[in-house]
Amino acid sequence: MTLDYAFGVDRRPIRYVPEAERRTFEGYRRADGRVGTRNSIVLITTVNCSAHTTRLIAQRARAELLPNFPHVHDIVALAHKSGCATKHNSPELEVLQRTLAGHANHPNVAAYIFVGLGCEVNQFYDLIGRPEFNGETPPYLGIQDEGGIAATVEAGLDALKQLLPSANEARRVTVPVSELVVGLNCGGSDGFSGITANPALGLAVDWLVEQGGTAVLAETPEGYGAEHLLTRRAVSPEVGQKLVNQIHWWEEYTARENMEIDNNPAPGNKAGGLTTIYEKSLGAVAKGGSMPLQAVYGYAERITDHGFTFMDTPGYDSVSVTGLAAGGCNLIAFTTGRVSCLGYKPVPSIKIATNSAMYGRMISDMDINAGAVLDGGSLESVAGEIFEDFIAVASGKQTKSEAQGIGEEEFNPWILGATL
Repeated sequence: MTLDYAFGVDRRPIRYVPEAERRTFEGYRRADGRVGTRNSIVLITTVNCSAHTTRLIAQRARAELLPNFPHVHDIVALAHKSGCATKHNSPELEVLQRTLAGHANHPNVAAYIFVGLGCEVNQFYDLIGRPEFNGETPPYLGIQDEGGIAATVEAGLDALKQLLPSANEARRVTVPVSELVVGLNCGGSDGFSGITANPALGLAVDWLVEQGGTAVLAETPEGYGAEHLLTRRAVSPEVGQKLVNQIHWWEEYTARENMEIDNNPAPGNKAGGLTTIYEKSLGAVAKGGSMPLQAVYGYAERITDHGFTFMDTPGYDSVSVTGLAAGGCNLIAFTTGRVSCLGYKPVPSIKIATNSAMYGRMISDMDINAGAVLDGGSLESVAGEIFEDFIAVASGKQTKSEAQGIGEEEFNPWILGATL
């Protein structure tokens, strides 16, 4: 496929809202200057072998300890299926470690503990020297060191008793909306996605960027065939080329695995009216609005630029959102037409339905009805509702997924290589 990438030709200046007139929300200012929308403690596995133990610690801590610390939002177990059966010092292991470190050092996280087995490839000592920890040694519990699962659970509870009082001291303060970093994702897209929810979200993203905030589009294979609409907004040829390079990587990757990117639309997408990846992609990139493309990031890389940016992730919802969270997104905006009920901890996820029929049927899972556009409303009114929900949820309003406790199982780091 040949496209005219025309780097930067559609880039337009940003009309920033004067700082004195910018909106605010109530967030948690962290020591590194970033701002969280939640105040959680996370327990992170180094390997799948410690997943059950980690969940036991979190389960007991939520029941026995958390009620005594009302300013701590949650104690979350982030357990995954990887951490071993791969090559030491490999690119695959680097991606995993970057993802784990990004969650430990997330602005929504007040404190963390790593929990491992002890003999895995993803050794805890390899995490110690990572730049995310600024030379400090992260807290760690090893099942083999502690003397088994039961002993590790007790040690985990003791460690949390030491962390909770300090975490509980955090208080929300008034901060500008420019501190929001919103990850943009879609799941279960349908024929309405590109005319209701996605463009409405894109308009809200434009307003966020004009307020000095940040939005991060993702799901590279789900933008395939429409990437030229993004490169034309790139702030430099280097930024545009980085996105093109990611597209070429995906072409090579899928060919190597005897797949085609055009196979991406799932049965539910097709049942909802989408037939090819190009139709899906044109709707998907609409989530990114119209602002200049400031930067392009690899999976789970720390997001440091303000404005509209892009992160290379798969289209698989949980893997994509895990990467966005690892990069520092403190809010997720998630559009869906076929009803993806994804939630994510410790980052709240706002669900935006593409049509009123689905919204009414799944009202306990959907936060906003973009189907109002088809019912006589306007994109502007729905975009306004989305933007206001950014502020309300960032300030503590529960999303529908949070109210149901959804979000631990969705932690799903991208496994790139072979499992040995």
